[in-house]
This record gives sequence, C-alpha cells and structure tokens, in this order.
Amino acid sequence: VSSLVDRWNIHPEHFWLHGKRPEKIVEYDEKLQMWNIYGYPESIEVLSRPKVFSNDSAYLSPIPIDPSICEGDFAQMDPPEHRKVRALVDRSFTPRLVAEMEPRVHTIVEELLDDIADRDRFDLVADFANPLPVLVISDLLGVPRSDRGLFKNWMHQLLDGAEELAPPETLEEMEAQLEQGFALLREMRDYWSEHAADRRRTPREDLLSHLVHAEVDGERLSDGAVFNIANRLLIAGHHTTSMLIANTMLCLEAFPDQAERVRADRSLMPGLIEESIRFLSPLSGIMRVVAEDTEIGGQHFAKDQMVMVWCGAANRDERQFADPNVFDATRSPNAHIGFGRGVHFCLGRRLARAEGRAAVDALLDRFPALRTDPDRAPTFFRVIDASGLESMPVLTR
Repeated sequence: VSSLVDRWNIHPEHFWLHGKRPEKIVEYDEKLQMWNIYGYPESIEVLSRPKVFSNDSAYLSPIPIDPSICEGDFAQMDPPEHRKVRALVDRSFTPRLVAEMEPRVHTIVEELLDDIADRDRFDLVADFANPLPVLVISDLLGVPRSDRGLFKNWMHQLLDGAEELAPPETLEEMEAQLEQGFALLREMRDYWSEHAADRRRTPREDLLSHLVHAEVDGERLSDGAVFNIANRLLIAGHHTTSMLIANTMLCLEAFPDQAERVRADRSLMPGLIEESIRFLSPLSGIMRVVAEDTEIGGQHFAKDQMVMVWCGAANRDERQFADPNVFDATRSPNAHIGFGRGVHFCLGRRLARAEGRAAVDALLDRFPALRTDPDRAPTFFRVIDASGLESMPVLTR
C-alpha cells in the first residue's frame, strides 16, 4: 500500500491511505481546537447521535451568515426540523426516480465516451469523470446543459477555497474566506431561485418541479430549502461521483488481480464500487459540533467543540474490516461509512452508485488497454475532507 500511495503522491496527513493507524483513536488537536475521530465504532456513535453531535455549526461562524443562504438547508438541520424537510425531499428524490434515470445515465456515459473513443490518450477526470455527473444532475433537475460552464466555474471557486489542509491562520483571513464563499452562494441561490419560480408557474417532469410542489402534511419546501437541496445535489453529487469513478479506475490499475476478476464477471461491479468507496473514500471527513457535554473513548467532549469524523480512517479500521488495506471487490459485508451514516445519510447515494457502475462498466468495455500515462502521474485534490483525483492522464493503446 505504501509504495502505491507514494506513487500517487497522496498527502501525508491522510495517513490511513499510507497503511498506517493513528496512535489514538480519539484525539484533540490543540492547534485546530478540534476533536479527531479515527475509529469505526466511535465514528458511528458520533454520526448516529444528532442530538449530541449537531450538524448545525452556523452559529459558530465568526461573521454573521446571510439567512437567505442557510434558510431551509436540511444538511445543517437536526431532528425534529430535519425530519420534516428530509421527508419532503425523499417524497421527490425516490429510488424509483433514480431507477428511471439509469437508462439516461448509460446514454450520457456512451455519448461522452464517443467523443474520446478515437484518442490515444485523454484525462479521465477532465474528459469523462467530471462532466458525467454534471450532465446527469442537469438532466435530473431539468436545467439547461448549456449552463455546464457556469457549474464548472462554481466548482472551481469552491475547491479553490478548500485547497489547504490547514485552516486560515488569522480571524481576518477566515472572515475574508467566508465572505468570498457567501458571495458565491448568493450567486448560486439567485440561479436556483429563478428556475424554481419558473417551475412554480409551469411544472415539468423533473426533480426541481417535484421539489417545488412536494407536500407533507400540507406543507411545501421553502424557496431556501429548494435552493439548498439543488445546490447540494450539484456540489456534492458532482465531485464525489467524479472522484468515485476515477478512484475506482486507479484502484483497478493498482490491483490488476481485481481488475481481471471484474472484467471477467461484471456481477462483481456493485461490490467493486462499494470497495472503492471504502478503500479510497471520496468523502473522507465529516464535521460535527458538540451540542451537549458527552464522552467517547474515555475522552470528555465539551459543548461547542468541533469534531471531525474521519470516514476514510474509519473505513480502514481493522476492528470492522478484515485486512483493511487489501482492496477486495468481493468484500462482504462491507458496511463502510463513505456515504455517512444516521439521519444525514447521503441523499444522492443511489444515483452516485448508478453512475459509478455505468461509468466503470463502459470504460472496461471501451478501453481494454486503459492505463495511466507513465509520463504524467495522476494528481489528487489537496483538500482536507476529500480523497480524490484532480487529474488522471491515461493511455488507451
């Protein structure tokens, strides 16, 4: 594992990807004033207790947050408020809707691969893994594909603000960074509000229309909630799915015995996707704030302290996973927490899995000799809470 990670140039702070275990499963970082949770059962405990470990950290912001940005954001809510909004979302974003999208996902995959089929080389991230989820989510929400450039620009701005593995050193730097992020969110809010208003007037057969008109107990989602749901589908659904696809292809190259098995037996594809999420977790960290004093692992957690659940490390915990540093497409059970856990279990997990299966399956069919370019190494995003490829130059012949 270490030799592979050295070759991939993964940041040393993501120690679990180097095959190492932490000295302490639960530890407090004095510099960052934050608890780090690295163990699997401890992570499950944090993610499963929303009353104690809250998702609402907005009140800790050093500058006031524009209410129009966070209003109705169910990802920042705790029960019971979260339950009502999530019920409205689940009423719209159903397993049936995802199943109905799967043929469209396959079509988009084939269209993208048609564009690069004759090339000797391409960047698997830039030319395929990145545009795929944006096109899928655009079709799902019913917004113009021509806005893809706008979405791409938003993604770059968001990642530029998260590229360091350490926080701003001064309050002034933090305030400037936060205000830059708020300005971008206001731009995104205005975009989604315009499309939501159109759906209120003229409903269509798309997810945005379903969200605007969904009802539970006579109540509908607020404009702020619609904006935040659409935004999270776009942001989270874009980069995590892109990382999942590229990460999986990199793992198949790194473990040729697994690639051979999957090529020969495509029924292993669902298991391959789950193992990829566990082994190289796109979502490697989840933040929570302590809502009331508690204890985990013999450590005292005080109210208002920040907690980072390191999903990537928990997914390598030998107490839960036998031979955790071995990549095994047939691993069963595989109860990873790559999509989180508890009431905030990832909304788009079914769609991400469907895209991952379709993408990897088609890549294996179209490019049997696909491999990384020996002259241009893959590069990883330098963000603290994600593990995924920013570029993956490949050869096809």
